[in-house]
Amino acid sequence: MSLKNKSICIIGLGYVGLPLAVEFGKKYQTCGYDINKNRINELKKNIDVTLELTANEIKRSSKLTFTSEFQNLKDNNIFIITVPTPINKDKTPDLSFLKKASLLVGKYLKSEDIVIYESTVYPGATEEICVPILEKKSKLKYNEDFYCGYSPERINPGDKKHKITDIKKITSGSNKKTTLIIDKLYKSIIKAGTHKVSSIKVAESAKVIENTQRDVNIALINELAILFDKLNINTSEVLEAAGTKWNFLSFQPGLVGGHCIGVDPYYLTYKSKEVGHKAKLILAGREINNGMVDYVVKKINDLMLKKSIKIKHPRILIMGLTFKENCPDTRNSLVFDVINKFSNKKFIIDVIDPFVQKKYLKNQKFSLISKPKNSFYDVVLLAVAHDKFRNISSKKLLSYAKKKSVIYDIKNFFSKNIVDASL
Repeated sequence: MSLKNKSICIIGLGYVGLPLAVEFGKKYQTCGYDINKNRINELKKNIDVTLELTANEIKRSSKLTFTSEFQNLKDNNIFIITVPTPINKDKTPDLSFLKKASLLVGKYLKSEDIVIYESTVYPGATEEICVPILEKKSKLKYNEDFYCGYSPERINPGDKKHKITDIKKITSGSNKKTTLIIDKLYKSIIKAGTHKVSSIKVAESAKVIENTQRDVNIALINELAILFDKLNINTSEVLEAAGTKWNFLSFQPGLVGGHCIGVDPYYLTYKSKEVGHKAKLILAGREINNGMVDYVVKKINDLMLKKSIKIKHPRILIMGLTFKENCPDTRNSLVFDVINKFSNKKFIIDVIDPFVQKKYLKNQKFSLISKPKNSFYDVVLLAVAHDKFRNISSKKLLSYAKKKSVIYDIKNFFSKNIVDASL
């Protein structure tokens, strides 16, 4: 199968799908599909609310069209599925979006078509879950009539230095011929190149351990931060000193949320349990990182008691709401968990975040404000290290707080001289 005269359909136009669609749309006839009609209408006007792409970047993709009409999938030959793979309340994989996307593609699947999955899954999910759905819906035979591949996404939301074309792409296919086609396809748009692996399972495994490794490493630093706090040692200074050795890995303590690091380890532990192996270290890392919400809230309460701040309805300013810095994504942000804890303690909560718009928030227990009040807050909490917060001077930060107050810096962002404690 040659790539010439083939058309590509990207299913799901979020942080992963849109940049991918735009790059492919510069070289191939590309259809970007999403069930969210508002999203499609915005993209047709070259508006990307995720802030990953500018209007000019979208405009440069001359062969790209956007649609929410599923009938427009029928004329494509290569389908790339980039839908979310979250977790359920019991921390098990939620593959509902993946299954629905597979059903949709299966409806229009034709002989010689290729379906490529980019969504993060546990090893084996593509061929154990998705392929049977494709076969049943299309009435075609896997690896005889149609073919599959897996090329895990490596998008880093908010990162303007490492864009999709700058990050090496792992590629795999359901047989050698398909692997070569998929590798050639991605190589045509990825400047950083590709890395072929021997099977879809290897590619799935490589993806799911990337964020699991980060999760475990951050958990170690979080545990050390708690220990150093008890020893009255500044964690930031310790990490800076240790970082002078060439092979010391640079990780920072903090709240680990989002739709990747806080989710992917559960996909691996789910599969691990299925085959009778208890993933002790991975689960221990998850427990530590999830426990940081309680630690932060307790630390602030302790500091308030130490300063004799006893108010029926304390006022707290929380700086940052998104799951990470410099992006508007609030999905699975642990800042919401912090807010819930303080809300239960009858705090009056103001939140400032330059990346978040009120219209995307529902049933919040806080006020999203554009400008904090002066000498108004009993607690000021820096939760997310947005670059835009760097413009806030020490004097300005102190002006938000009452004379007797607590300033807590989760991200070691501000001067040590003006904060009561840092993580």
